[in-house]
Amino acid sequence: MAFLSVEQLDGRVSSTSGIAVDFIRDWRQAASRLNAGHRTAFQHDYWLGAWYEAFHDLAPLIAVISDAATGKDIAMVPMISHVRRGIRVVEFADLGVSDNNAPILALDAPMDAAGARAAAEALVQGLRALPDRFDLLRLKKLPSYVGGKPNPLVTLGRVGSCSLNGNLVLTGDDYADYQASIKRMQMPRCWRVFSRNAGARFEIATHVDRAHALLDVMDVQQQDRMRQLGSKFVLNDDAHARFYRDVVRQGVAEGYTIVSALVCDDGIVATTLGVRYGATYFLLRISHAGKNWASCSPGLLVTERTMAALHAQGVRRFDLSIGNHDYKRRFGAEPAPLTDVSIALSWRGLPYVLRDHAAQGLRRHPRLAALAARAMGKASRRGE
Repeated sequence: MAFLSVEQLDGRVSSTSGIAVDFIRDWRQAASRLNAGHRTAFQHDYWLGAWYEAFHDLAPLIAVISDAATGKDIAMVPMISHVRRGIRVVEFADLGVSDNNAPILALDAPMDAAGARAAAEALVQGLRALPDRFDLLRLKKLPSYVGGKPNPLVTLGRVGSCSLNGNLVLTGDDYADYQASIKRMQMPRCWRVFSRNAGARFEIATHVDRAHALLDVMDVQQQDRMRQLGSKFVLNDDAHARFYRDVVRQGVAEGYTIVSALVCDDGIVATTLGVRYGATYFLLRISHAGKNWASCSPGLLVTERTMAALHAQGVRRFDLSIGNHDYKRRFGAEPAPLTDVSIALSWRGLPYVLRDHAAQGLRRHPRLAALAARAMGKASRRGE
């Protein structure tokens, strides 16, 4: 039986199908919930804790979905609320730093088709019932599954509607077989060329101080690269710098945060930053020292050496991040679709939902999308 009640002080909403939704405004309070739940690397407490601390000017809004009868948690959705152009928007705690966004799902959450849809609809109804009078719910970059369970929030959108996708490499158990499959990249030759430099080595940082030193170099190298491309670089501003360093500080010792580098006596030639969760690794950032090192393809080489080292530790799934750069196909990456959801929470959000849906529909027709981009004066950046 459907029912609805609102307790405004605590932000609790009991919604359809006997599902209750609590809204918590402090991540530290919410973090104790669902510690053993299914998640991806981007719902890890190290990631979200660092995010809410670094981007503290935004209002946390964490939804905890539970069974109204038993009180057992079903899912937790880490979100924020803010005002954009006068519209009150609810979205994931992301701001572009996460490769995917998802709820944390209880290990025993009922995620058949009916249960998934009920949980998702309860979240929407709960947001509409809050006294904040939100206008728009935007949930971007949703994976279809979270820890092997269907992602309930995907039921609110169309699978693959996101303009971005993951790039997944499945190496199998024999890394030599995988290396043979990418032999055209000539990674052994690149390693030989790099190894001619005095003191040449590959390393994965195991101490925070060393990881932070590599991150400092990464910021400089990436900023130089963006300047050459005429693009703005924001990952070293106060909030982003604090975020990445906090993720590194918390996660390096136990192998959640992976900071790797090609190093020789001349200095740090290339770096990577990624996160690992279980048997899956997400590559997030790459940098290198520029054209003087082009003979050994340092960005590709540091990526391949990182994959080899993590494969030896049991990693078998390597996501080379969103963005369809050509080198990812050369590594054997296959697109992993993501889903976007836009839902009007009030009449004021409806025009934004219509625009989002139109853009999603246009992406199903690449030629029309290219024509629209040219008409709007946006040059194609495919292959950058």
